[in-house]
Amino acid sequence: MTGTWQVQEAKSRFSEFLQRTLSDGPQTVTLRGVPTAVLVPIEEWERLQRSARPDLKDWLLAPHARTDHLTPPRRDFRRRRPPDLG
Repeated sequence: MTGTWQVQEAKSRFSEFLQRTLSDGPQTVTLRGVPTAVLVPIEEWERLQRSARPDLKDWLLAPHARTDHLTPPRRDFRRRRPPDLG
């Protein structure tokens, strides 16, 4: 369950704000009624960071091509027949 806190309330009751984050999940902070920031438990933050930047293993095993932009398109050349030496 996500809670919503005005910035002044979050500042003045920070310990409760933090405890609610740990027990209930992400807490939203509003500034003049506009959602501005979110406090999340560290485990969730780390999970989000990992999913935003996959590690090398995930990158290499990804189903999509990773090198299309690195190599120029191949030309379709016709081969000449080798000269007859005999």
